[in-house]
Amino acid sequence: TSTSDFVSAAFDCQTCGACCAYFRVSFYWGEADDAPGGTVPVGLTQKLDHYQRCMAGTSTRAPRCVALSGEIGQQVGCTIYPVRSSTCHALQAGDAQCLRAREKHGLPTA
Repeated sequence: TSTSDFVSAAFDCQTCGACCAYFRVSFYWGEADDAPGGTVPVGLTQKLDHYQRCMAGTSTRAPRCVALSGEIGQQVGCTIYPVRSSTCHALQAGDAQCLRAREKHGLPTA
């Protein structure tokens, strides 16, 4: 068992969802499915500039990704999990960003 396995078990994303309702989920426009090889459904994104998009709902004062279902801290799921952006892939359970989002939502960080 590795340390990352322990951290993942301690912070179950399917009972959390804090990161999906804390950060702006921005990524290179070519990750959207209107670009060759893109996977993120373009209809769930917003254009930020010529090179970037973000998940709809995450570029607001009270962000919440449009692809997040469920109640934060209870039971959640990503409705596009298999085709989510590289930004979502990069965030790991228990990393500094995860802990910051959990703290903001009043969820345990240890």
